[in-house]
Amino acid sequence: MSMTTTQVLVRDSDQHPEQSVPSMTQQAVVQITLTGPFLVLAIVAIIVSIQIMKPAVACGLLILLPLASVIYNDYNNFLALGPGGTPATFLGYLKITYLRLFALSDPYSPPTFHGKVSPSTGYFYRTRSWLPKRNGPRPQIAGIAPQRQLDQSGCGQMYRTLRTSLSNLAAKDEETFRIGTSCFEKKGLALFARNPINATCRGEVCHVHHSDRSMHMNLHPDDAKVVLEMGWGERHPLARGGWMSAYVPREFVMVYAPRDRGELEAVCRIIKAAGYWVTGDKKFEFKIENKDVHATEGVQLDQKNGAVQVAVGQEQTCRNCSGESVWR
Repeated sequence: MSMTTTQVLVRDSDQHPEQSVPSMTQQAVVQITLTGPFLVLAIVAIIVSIQIMKPAVACGLLILLPLASVIYNDYNNFLALGPGGTPATFLGYLKITYLRLFALSDPYSPPTFHGKVSPSTGYFYRTRSWLPKRNGPRPQIAGIAPQRQLDQSGCGQMYRTLRTSLSNLAAKDEETFRIGTSCFEKKGLALFARNPINATCRGEVCHVHHSDRSMHMNLHPDDAKVVLEMGWGERHPLARGGWMSAYVPREFVMVYAPRDRGELEAVCRIIKAAGYWVTGDKKFEFKIENKDVHATEGVQLDQKNGAVQVAVGQEQTCRNCSGESVWR
């Protein structure tokens, strides 16, 4: 027999050791070779089972045994995605298994809205020239909550620069933005609008995942369409609107992790569009910055003579990145 199944500054992640990209385990092939004594033993076991139990019960057990192996493997894959918006328990797994029934069949098709949308057009006025085509195929994505990127891992240097840039945006424009823990994920760095015009989870604009360095954000339908067509992301499996909006908004999009400086620049353009959708404001300025405006580590004031001593930081580089230095 053979069977296969296929404003508070959040610094939590920077203090943790590097995490690996989540990996899924494919269900192992179940193989049983019945020859000689094993064949006789199997026949006797089936006959005895039918005699002791009802035939329907015996057949049910034969079916449930391999099914239990499939469920066990699937549950371990759910846990391997790491912490997220759903508790990492068997009850959480059952909830996600149920929600799979309603997942989008095509996460690459743009969302459709009926009725009035405000703002009426996207941040970039329905043009495509603002975002280049992403190089290479799309990465492999798994999960619902959490939803994670399994390959084409982002660069650690670009990830740290992105976090710093988001924190600085909130620090420089305190009337519009704030930094906090993600409302959707219940952990990790997120950017929030103080006065959102479109309903998201407490005004969340975007959040960053520490494990795979991908992002989730809310986008105007026009901007989401370009992001999907240019290969920079995909819709969340539950972003279909209606009663599913209790989990995520219809405009909720996953954006893939930036692998180099050029991709980081593209991702930051998408974040600007997300900020516009949630705040309705185009006036804010979002720059890629390496230095945290809140940083005080390594700076010591000598009270005796008033001299400022700056401790030299440790440069971090990434072989997949542009080679620019990031100071931690």
